[in-house]
Amino acid sequence: MGRESLRAVLDALHTGDGPEPVEVVVVDDRPVPGDLPLPHRMTTPVRVVHSGGRGPAAARNAGWRAVDAEWVAFLDDDVLPPPDWRARLAEDLDVDPDVGATQARLSVPLPPDRAPTDWERGTAGLADAKWITADMAYRRSVLAEVGGFDERFPRAYREDAELAVRVQDRGHRIVSGSRHTTHPVRPSDFWASLRQQRGNADDALMRRLLGPGWRDRIGGHPGRLRAHALTTAAGAGAVLAGLLGARRTALALAGVWAGLTAAFAAQRIAPGPRTPEEVLRMVATSAAIPPAACAHRLRGELRHRGVRRCAS
Repeated sequence: MGRESLRAVLDALHTGDGPEPVEVVVVDDRPVPGDLPLPHRMTTPVRVVHSGGRGPAAARNAGWRAVDAEWVAFLDDDVLPPPDWRARLAEDLDVDPDVGATQARLSVPLPPDRAPTDWERGTAGLADAKWITADMAYRRSVLAEVGGFDERFPRAYREDAELAVRVQDRGHRIVSGSRHTTHPVRPSDFWASLRQQRGNADDALMRRLLGPGWRDRIGGHPGRLRAHALTTAAGAGAVLAGLLGARRTALALAGVWAGLTAAFAAQRIAPGPRTPEEVLRMVATSAAIPPAACAHRLRGELRHRGVRRCAS
């Protein structure tokens, strides 16, 4: 089954104020298509397009290529558009011809009675992120001009920022609109932050495409890869030294690994609710994240080693 949150998105499009959409397209990106939680009645018919489980970039390309409208508004299936979303979108699309895209203002509700968890803080960062496609409208002609999303990005990570850079390099402006959309925090499991490290492979592709200063171009925060590499090297060195019988060296390197891991865990624990479950999760994942991040980055560098930098 598709996520039940899709129904709330489509209900907002059906019952909200403002001009009706020319067309509503739902892209089902599951490898094996199935039922979707669609409303029983909508003023604007809903068309379902299947993209074969190739990831968000491919799904969005399938969506915008299936329509023939001046503007294409992308909405993720887990956001909550307000009742005036359609009216606000219409205002946001009344822009100068050099504007190629308009971005919504996102809000991420956090618990009012406690400090947010590490996962919740990560989701809250979406509110300040540039160009995320959770609620983003592009001129269809601009998408066609630049070729749409780069489908080499298999996750909902970096693919929207990379597209925005290419759009702006072609001379099109991207502006913030007046519409507001809520992005709730999805439930997470114990190892969710560890799985997120797969994005390091996408960072390798970003570096290949945009050059060493790619983080500055997208307004990103400095990464922790160097610290993770040092932690991983210390841990691996301790194991190797122990196997070779160099006990003092092994103990010294193990101390470095333990100190770096403890500092990383403490940094993540300090701002959170510090419940036993959260502390245990931070300690366990802080030990596992550095080698996972390094392994995924190496995988990405090897996979994308032949990619040439885009001309700006």
